[in-house]
Amino acid sequence: MKHRCAILDDYQNVALKLADWSPLKDKVDITVFDKPFASSEEAVRALQDFQIVCAMRERTGFGRDVLNALPNLKLLLTSGMRNAAFDMETAKERGIVVCGTGTTGNPTAGLTIGLMLDLTRKIGFENARMHAGEPWQVTVGEDVEGRTLGIVGLGKLGTKVATIAKALGMNVMAWSTNLTPEACAAAGVTYATKEELFAKADVITIHVILSKRSRGLITADDLARMKPTSYLINTARGPIVDEDALLKALQNKKIAGAGLDTFSQEPLPVDHPLRKLDNVVLTPHLGYVTEENYRHYYRDMVEDIAGWLDGKPVRVMG
Repeated sequence: MKHRCAILDDYQNVALKLADWSPLKDKVDITVFDKPFASSEEAVRALQDFQIVCAMRERTGFGRDVLNALPNLKLLLTSGMRNAAFDMETAKERGIVVCGTGTTGNPTAGLTIGLMLDLTRKIGFENARMHAGEPWQVTVGEDVEGRTLGIVGLGKLGTKVATIAKALGMNVMAWSTNLTPEACAAAGVTYATKEELFAKADVITIHVILSKRSRGLITADDLARMKPTSYLINTARGPIVDEDALLKALQNKKIAGAGLDTFSQEPLPVDHPLRKLDNVVLTPHLGYVTEENYRHYYRDMVEDIAGWLDGKPVRVMG
C-alpha cells in the first residue's frame, strides 16, 4: 500500500515541475494543495489520511493541536532547516520524523535592495502610470548613494545586504541585541545602539529571526525616533514589528514609507488597511521565492522522503 504525501501551499503549481518525483512513484501517492488553508481546522480535515506532509516554510502551522489531530502523520518536511511554525517537541513525542532541505543563494537580500530602490525611485508607481497611459513622469526620486542604511541583525543575510549597500555607495550601520562593535568592524559597518540606528538611518531593514525574544522587537518608540524622510523595510517576519504602530506611522506620514514582504497575518487580508496606503510597497512574502531556491527545496524533499522510506532519514531536524 502506497504512502500518501501532501505538498502544501504550492501557490504557483510548480512543485511537480521543478523536481523529479519519479523515484517515489511506486511507493508514494502525491496530492498538491495550491491554496492556503483558511484555518488550522481546515488543515486538519484535509490532511487526515496523509502519512507525509511537505510544508513550504511557515505558510501552514503545525502546532501541538494540529499534530495531535493528525494520527497518520509520520514524516513532516519543511523547506529550509528551520521552521518556527512546527512544534518540534510534540513531533518528537509523537514519533514524527521532521526533515529539512538546503537553500540556494541569498534571494531575500536582492528583494530587500529591490524594495529600497522601489521606495526611493518610485519604480512601481511610475511603471503603473506608464501602463495606464499616463503621459510621463511626475515623481522625483532619491539617490541612495551617500544615504545611511541601518540594519537590524547582522547575520549572513544582513551582512549580504550590507555588502550590496556599500557597493551602491551607502553608509551602513547595524544593531541587534547581541551584536558587538568588533563584529561590525569585521563586516565593515558602523556599530550603533538601537536608538542611534532608528534616529539616524535613512533606510532601516530588518534581518533577525522571529523568536520569543524578537517578537515585537521594533516598538512604537523605535518608529517614533525615525526621521520623517526615512523608510522601513521588513523582509524578515511581520511580528518582529509592532504592526499597529507601523500602520499609524504610515497613515500619519510620520515616516516616508515602508517596503513590506512579511506580515503578522499571511496571506494579508484583501481588506487590510496597509493595502490602501500609497506610501507602502507590498510584496506577498517573496523573499525566498525564486526558481533556484524552489528547485533546491523540492529536490531535497524527494531525497528526504526516499531516505525515510529506506529507513535512513536525512537532514533530520530537532
